[in-house]
Amino acid sequence: MMTSASRRWLICFTLPALLAFLLGGGSAAAATYYLTIDELAVNFTGKPRQAMAINGSVPAPLLRFREGEEVTIHVTNKLAVDSSVHWHGFILPNAMDGVPGMTFPGIKPGETFTYRFTIAQNGTYWYHSHSGLQEQAGIYGPIIIDPATPGPVAHDRDYVVMLSDWTDEKPEQVLANLKKQSDYYNYNQRTVGDFFRDVGEKGWRATLRDRRMWGEMRMTPTDIADVTGYSFLINGKTAEENWTALFKAGERVRLRFINGSAMSYFDVEIPGLRMQVIAADGQNVQPVTVDSFRIAVAETYDVIVTPERDIPFTIFAQAMDRSGYARATLAPRPGQAAAIPEMDPRKLLTMADMGHDMGDMGQEMGDMDAMSHETDERAHMNHDDMGKMGAAMHDMAQPAPHHGHGRHDGDVASAMHAHPETARAEPAAPRVLRYGDLQSLDAHADRRPTREIALRLTGNMERYFWSINDKKYSEAEPIRLRYNERVRIKFINQTMMTHPMHLHGHWMELDNGAGSFKPRKHVISIAPGETVYFDLTADAVGDWAFHCHLLYHMATGMFRKLIVEPAPEATLAPQTGGGDA
Repeated sequence: MMTSASRRWLICFTLPALLAFLLGGGSAAAATYYLTIDELAVNFTGKPRQAMAINGSVPAPLLRFREGEEVTIHVTNKLAVDSSVHWHGFILPNAMDGVPGMTFPGIKPGETFTYRFTIAQNGTYWYHSHSGLQEQAGIYGPIIIDPATPGPVAHDRDYVVMLSDWTDEKPEQVLANLKKQSDYYNYNQRTVGDFFRDVGEKGWRATLRDRRMWGEMRMTPTDIADVTGYSFLINGKTAEENWTALFKAGERVRLRFINGSAMSYFDVEIPGLRMQVIAADGQNVQPVTVDSFRIAVAETYDVIVTPERDIPFTIFAQAMDRSGYARATLAPRPGQAAAIPEMDPRKLLTMADMGHDMGDMGQEMGDMDAMSHETDERAHMNHDDMGKMGAAMHDMAQPAPHHGHGRHDGDVASAMHAHPETARAEPAAPRVLRYGDLQSLDAHADRRPTREIALRLTGNMERYFWSINDKKYSEAEPIRLRYNERVRIKFINQTMMTHPMHLHGHWMELDNGAGSFKPRKHVISIAPGETVYFDLTADAVGDWAFHCHLLYHMATGMFRKLIVEPAPEATLAPQTGGGDA
């Protein structure tokens, strides 16, 4: 919903920087940007509503920076309440991070705050309010940072595909509904008919045991997402409005997927096209070709597609709970559209998803966890194994491939049996991106962690609050690290929900078995019952936010302050050990 006026407003301030770059032989110049936060009338559902917007646009205007550029960004708040802008995934000075009450006081109504920092990275990122629930109301937008030197992957066209969820309800009302009745938005409660169907499949004893376990956990197998009933958007357009990106047959098209939702995960595919994933969370990865991928709230993925035929293709993003979808089109000409596929069946949680009844794998994980208390050297080896196990568990939690589109051209597996009848009968199964597929394009040389911190993701669905190590943010002590300390963080998800955990101001090096090529991420998604490790170098002094990026989870307590304390003048001996933070 970006207006032509807002486009002109943004461009007039970025054009001098572009000219300076072109005329200056490649050195990035200083540039000034002006952003205004205000209310905006919108209509995504057939009913007029008031949103919050930046420069009269939902999503906010695309900001395009250049690596090494010195930026000055004046943000004026015309709302009746405080606001803010957080530069998601940016490595920047602590005072510029944009978290009210932690890194700056926020922006009062009628006031302007000026952000100043040097762009220290490149890739696909985004920006959003970190005040209250304003992100859900419309204050979010995409960012592209062009590299200082040509990137590793060439492309002919470049598009942002920003996914988001919209509700006509005020975000504060959504949260009030959840606090009053945690399953308020669960429109798929199990019925008596489901009970007898389970009896027919599993028998009385197994069914009664299963129901008893769910009852003790005060949840149901349909608790995939907290909030449903959303309208899903791509670049501010509904499925009916059909946002469209143009191409010519044979061109390499870069699609920069950003999940700017408040609460919604998506499974993304483009029927008829395979996608080459080239970046995750703004960082280049070794290319991997897939048919679909799951994108967590706040993650970004860059893919290359090469349409060889002069026909339209549907960009299809199903909500993880199958409550709806977002849709856009890649087309040779304006006005074209391709068929919209049917959504996959809705998945039900199982006790295996919850970490129960996991048989040999559960026993193996328990044995390995017990071993981790041995010597530092042995512990490091065990953590590597556990990282691989965590990646395997995450892969198990990923969606089943969509089967409704038939075989793609060129999908016959190279490893098929040699027998001709077998080769004809067994086309390759669609490939879904896994965390285990991600490897950084470049190796990261760093030290081994000297200690481990365990963070258990916890909560109470019935009372609707979320926590870390059983404590809400208001009850918890900060996590304290020394400057330049190398630590290992252990996420243990003890809840029924998948949590996208986001750390400000630092990279999280996901331990997925890739060794020195661990992918660097600013969001790591942890499925129910899953344990995941990442390594962290505390190289940015200050107070940093560390939280679940599901908005209503963050708002009700799944949030921590991480403090990186300045280095003492005397060198301290490295710490060992660990435990809950």
